[in-house]
Amino acid sequence: EANYMTDQATTAYCVKCKTKQEMSNPQAVYTAAATPGTRGVCSVCGTRMFRMGRTPEHEGLPKPEPRPRLKKTKKATKAKSKTRSKTKTPRRRGKLVIVESPAKARTIGKYLGKGYTVKASVGHVRDLLRSQLSVDVEHDFAPKYRVPNEKRPLVKELTQDAAKATEIYLATDADREGEAIAWHLMEAAQMDPERTRRVAFHEITKDAIAQAFASPRDIDMDRVNAQQARRILDRLVGYKISPLLWRRVRGRTSAGRVQSVALRLICERENAINDFTPEEYWTIKAKLGKNAAKPKTKAQEFMARLLKIDGQQAKVNTAAQAEAITAALKTQTYKVTQVKRGKRRRKPAAPFTTSTLQQEASRRLGFGTRKTMRVAQQLYEGVEISGGEPVGLITYMRTDSTNVAAQAQNEARSLIVQRYGAEFVPQTPPVYKIKARSAQEAHEAIRPTDVQRAPSEVKEFLSRDQYRLYNLVWLRFIASQMSEALYETMRVDIIAGLYSLRASGSRLKFSGFLTLYEETADEDATPDEDAGVILPDLSEDEIVELLALLPEQHFTQPPPRFTEASLIKTLEEFGIGRPSTYAPTIGTIQDRGYVERAEKRLYSTELGTIVNNLLVEYFPDIVDVEFTARMEADLDKVAWQGEDWVSALERFWKSFERDLQNAEANMPEVKVADIAIGEACPKCEHDLVVKYGRYGKFIACSNFPDCRYTRPFTRKIGVACPKCGKEIVERKTQKGRIFYGCETYPDCDWTSWKRPLPTPCPACSGLLTVKNKKFAQCTECEGLFELDSLPVEM
Repeated sequence: EANYMTDQATTAYCVKCKTKQEMSNPQAVYTAAATPGTRGVCSVCGTRMFRMGRTPEHEGLPKPEPRPRLKKTKKATKAKSKTRSKTKTPRRRGKLVIVESPAKARTIGKYLGKGYTVKASVGHVRDLLRSQLSVDVEHDFAPKYRVPNEKRPLVKELTQDAAKATEIYLATDADREGEAIAWHLMEAAQMDPERTRRVAFHEITKDAIAQAFASPRDIDMDRVNAQQARRILDRLVGYKISPLLWRRVRGRTSAGRVQSVALRLICERENAINDFTPEEYWTIKAKLGKNAAKPKTKAQEFMARLLKIDGQQAKVNTAAQAEAITAALKTQTYKVTQVKRGKRRRKPAAPFTTSTLQQEASRRLGFGTRKTMRVAQQLYEGVEISGGEPVGLITYMRTDSTNVAAQAQNEARSLIVQRYGAEFVPQTPPVYKIKARSAQEAHEAIRPTDVQRAPSEVKEFLSRDQYRLYNLVWLRFIASQMSEALYETMRVDIIAGLYSLRASGSRLKFSGFLTLYEETADEDATPDEDAGVILPDLSEDEIVELLALLPEQHFTQPPPRFTEASLIKTLEEFGIGRPSTYAPTIGTIQDRGYVERAEKRLYSTELGTIVNNLLVEYFPDIVDVEFTARMEADLDKVAWQGEDWVSALERFWKSFERDLQNAEANMPEVKVADIAIGEACPKCEHDLVVKYGRYGKFIACSNFPDCRYTRPFTRKIGVACPKCGKEIVERKTQKGRIFYGCETYPDCDWTSWKRPLPTPCPACSGLLTVKNKKFAQCTECEGLFELDSLPVEM
């Protein structure tokens, strides 16, 4: 016992940091078995730590007597053995069906009826160990799987149910992840492969389920291996780079194969905005009138823009140039040189894929990506409508395909003829091309399972969010099967001395799909100035009169910051990630504190910028857009062409291992300082600072770990509480929904789901809250006021 620990006695393994960390406040102790050890807390995250071994601090510390261990008696052992000997193999009866979620289980159970028992696995039942890498890179990247403690009772129950069933059907989702879950279920629950079959369907309807169960198949191991390779790839990146970032930057930071590329895109956009230098330019428009000898009417007036000067593209960069050109144009005669009439067809947007659904729900409904997928999951798994029977309202919502089943197209065409007329149906059903660089699965697009189930008919059975999203899916799908919109276009070229001008207009002649639905324009798209402009009837060589010249100054604008919708669109265009990864990727970079969302725009934080700069320098392949896209293509080859998944990982590992060694040796320590909030700790008077934890930001004492004062992070909005006069802050529910409440809660219980405004009500000076995108409403007199008329920043 006189031998002490010879290595660092103040370091121990931290279960949260997943690496050795320095121990704060080490105390020498003895365990119940009288074994010497040291107890303390992690200096990085504050987690309790323990290290076995004798230290000099144990000298003089009284050693307790070891507590005796309870042993099983021979009598108990014999009784247990006797019980086992009486156990018989259960008689098999009935069919067992396993799905992921309880809601899906209830819906499918209703359709299958008697003879089937439907159980839910509640997601994955087996995964790589959390406490270690769990990948043997020296032996073909062999994974080490484990059933989590919280899933063991469920797996035990499924094992017993599987042993009793005559047939077992694994009805997990139809993508690669669902295929992998099915394989893990079979392995973890020790299911007999001879009695286990795989069924997959893209919609939860009676016909689709009956068809799937009529033609079951074996588990597709190529797709399982592709998903397994993806999981191992993500584990290698996360568990190898993240500990580096903990030591060199800050605890609870992380890196990921897809999330790091998304972070790089946001940081590079932020750099482009900061480096942008605006440049001045001018546009000159001429207000012209038809029939110079007659009085003018509004219908005879139109606008033309300056296009060319002496045959060259007009470039007006200064006010002096604009003034000189305007002066010259005032003296010219304006003559029509060409009138070109034509037609333009506008095709409807394709039915939704995962990414386009997330984009449109963000722009039109204000939904975040996670909320969109959560509500879509509910609509897919089934909602109880009339008669209390659960019905799946939409098809599978993780897809990058725009294919539509022929039966669904025929049903939509019949509905369109019935409601709008035969002219609103194209001669042949439309076929849409997949825009994604590499589609993952041969799924269908997201569509209603029954087009006759109009949103108005099920509205009373749905929550507000469910109804709004279902209505969006229904409208988009029906519109995608309708005729094109037809526009009449007119372009007029005018000459005025050395100056050429052009006027353009278009008029909707046949509305087609626009009768029902029009896709929301991208927030950053350039508006179409010609839409809806009707030009007067002009002819060549006609002289028109100059009514006014309108020079206008402009400045070039920096590239816009990403929204969640535009980031998803960019990731999809580059072939990065897959439908199931968009929402968790965007959620992770916000949860880690790398990115903040304000007014729907994504801003990189100081921490995000530091992490990105280090990754770009030391792991250039990981954050390279093309490299990540090639890895996705390699995984596709594993899934669809049966390529060896180990070879794909070996190609990645060779270069990644070199980068790891270089980063371990040369990556500098760049610690991010905690941000003080300007308040003193109520317990010890030290400064309070903003910290990042597992669930995002929180307020803590800078004297940690000596002082453990913490409180939730809240954002002040500059509005006084109408009840007590204190400040109103932004809060979040446990499910992440934002609401507003008094900072003194629970002493003051004032709350509101609607954002309060700092401007008082113009009528009664009461509190105004945002009612919708256009109006604010007073909480006292309930008056409505246009937001644009109020002097507030939204």
